[in-house]
Amino acid sequence: MLDPHVKIPVLTAMSDAADVSLAAKTLATALCHAELECVVFFCSAEYPLPELAAALNNAFGETPLVGCTTAGEITPRGYDRGSIVALGFDRRWFSIETALIAALDDFSLPQAQQQVDQLISQIHQRHAVVQPGRFFAMTLLDGLSSQEELVLVALDSALGSIAHFGGSAGDDIQLAGTHVFVNGAFHTQAAALTLVRTSLDFEVFTTHHMQSLAHKLVVTAADPDSRCVYELNAEPAAQVYADMLGLHPQQLNPDVFALHPLAVKLGQEYYVRSIQKVNPDLSLTFYCAVGNGMVLTAMQPQPILPDLEKRFADIESRIGKPLITLGCDCFLRRLETEHLDSLDEASSFFRHHRVIGFNTYGEHFDGVHINQTFTGVVIGEA
Repeated sequence: MLDPHVKIPVLTAMSDAADVSLAAKTLATALCHAELECVVFFCSAEYPLPELAAALNNAFGETPLVGCTTAGEITPRGYDRGSIVALGFDRRWFSIETALIAALDDFSLPQAQQQVDQLISQIHQRHAVVQPGRFFAMTLLDGLSSQEELVLVALDSALGSIAHFGGSAGDDIQLAGTHVFVNGAFHTQAAALTLVRTSLDFEVFTTHHMQSLAHKLVVTAADPDSRCVYELNAEPAAQVYADMLGLHPQQLNPDVFALHPLAVKLGQEYYVRSIQKVNPDLSLTFYCAVGNGMVLTAMQPQPILPDLEKRFADIESRIGKPLITLGCDCFLRRLETEHLDSLDEASSFFRHHRVIGFNTYGEHFDGVHINQTFTGVVIGEA
């Protein structure tokens, strides 16, 4: 355990040990101290999750833990895989409460309001002596639940002016099972809502590197509940999308989807709706809900790092040097970075700006479920 007098608001740790006991002990040795308020972690889905849960609970004791599985981790080394990364928050700067949302398919606004009010009340009651500060919220959600839109809209209404970000759990692009961790166990078809109050300066943000093109596709047959689009422009969806790119449907894969995204325009902003897979009937399954009549715009990725550099410079001009940035980075951005052989450059940027986080199956920003963005919170130094 660290010196009880340590005064670092957020500590970080990671392990790439395959043995879950060793990985958990490594994190606890780096993070545990007398003022530890909460630990947030992101782990590879390669770990045996029941064993990892037991090891983490044993290593951290009564300290609250919240986290999820990933499609890749962002550790102190930058982009990583097959690892677990964690942040330990000091209660002298942070008051944190977390709740499990166990039934996503019928989650309602009254339930959301009750949950948010309860977390605010718990912070006020349990942390009355902590210096007051501002709130932000983080959501982690089963990335294969197809319930993000329902849950996020309800929570956004309940949170009101409280800034909110988050990410959907991944499973290393296996699309087999994604999990969130709260109350000592991993869960599917569930979400973790974490409310944070801090006296430190922070800014919740989202950014993307896409530029709109002239090509438009109209959704003419879709099932929003399953996120499946059967027809675009009244023809088989995968065929239309492939034709637009000069490809055969059999050539469509995650790399193609990452480099040739589609987006919906809401107001003056474009929100990417990323394709998950091609189905045998030439329909397309998306990571976000897509409904009948929606107009999708072809998007052209621009260089990723210049966009990030500009966004971070803007934020840091207001709140100063970052203590930590908790980031939710779409796994398709990582695929694009790998395709362009730019992982080392991106990892260097993350190290310089103290980014810790994970690659997601979708990002959450103020009630909206989006894809191919970098979304998170920058927390300034004390």
